[in-house]
Amino acid sequence: MTVLVTGASGLLGGAVARLLVERGHDVRTLQRRPSGVAGATDVAGSVTDPDVVAAALDGADAVVHLAARVSLAGPPAEFDTVNVGGTAVLLDAAERAGVRRFVQVSSPSVAHGGTSLVGVGAGTADPAHARGDYARTKAAAELLALDRDRGAEGMAVVAVRPHLVWGPGDTQLVERVLDRARRGRLPLLDHGAALIDTLYVDNAATGIAAALDRAPDVHGRAYVLTNGEPRTVGDLLVGICRAGGVRPPTWRVPAGLARAAGGLVEAAWRLRPGTDEPPMTRFLAEQLSTAHWFDQRRTRADLRWTPEVGLDEGFARLAAHYGGSAA
Repeated sequence: MTVLVTGASGLLGGAVARLLVERGHDVRTLQRRPSGVAGATDVAGSVTDPDVVAAALDGADAVVHLAARVSLAGPPAEFDTVNVGGTAVLLDAAERAGVRRFVQVSSPSVAHGGTSLVGVGAGTADPAHARGDYARTKAAAELLALDRDRGAEGMAVVAVRPHLVWGPGDTQLVERVLDRARRGRLPLLDHGAALIDTLYVDNAATGIAAALDRAPDVHGRAYVLTNGEPRTVGDLLVGICRAGGVRPPTWRVPAGLARAAGGLVEAAWRLRPGTDEPPMTRFLAEQLSTAHWFDQRRTRADLRWTPEVGLDEGFARLAAHYGGSAA
């Protein structure tokens, strides 16, 4: 197949594009900067540009859409433009181009209202109750994608929600954790005992590829992808810090205080945005202090997918990359 992968300059998008090249697909990538994926053809531009998107889709059979505005803060309009508007542009152009399979890469946050999620399934994306502009706009984008009527000869659409993807070179989770730990700005909320799922990057790539393979049979459905190995927040932070050669966090902050502080920081960032991510937001405090792990039985059965890299092996690979310890 000829597959267009958007957002391939990121950790996960690049992993997906490389995997599809390895599997013999003709891969194109669409993003603002070079993807660095050997064997793929880069198309420079934004998913919000109809002309660029149309050119990228010429002759394509399938789309894996990962490009998104990802941040804990920022102008709401920017999230809407890229995450909702860009998805709409891509969906419309894909249908016009005769694309037969479309994988919308979403997020479990689209169905998270701030309370614990314990052994649940995907749930319905809910923009009205999503926490923060990223989750809100990703929820709206997922609904746009899954609302497409396949018809007799139309495009098969499936949404996948990789949960807390990490691996060597990850700037969204791993390197933020390491940076904050080095600066003494990484607390445990309450006792760090909230149980959460994560997903090693190689497993995320094979899960997305499985969704692409299975799209005609699972049209209109959403699936959460995880390693299926819930660990406490404290255990995960310790594992990342040790692998990165950084001292793990030892100080604690009450979760309620962190949520209140996150609200104040968000308000301050709206008035005078910082050059970096805010140190705390309400969403981040909720993610670090509430359980969120998922029942993977339907995901694995429907997509015929099983993660190959366990968390302990993932930490060993992380330690090999950063020069730390896996134990």
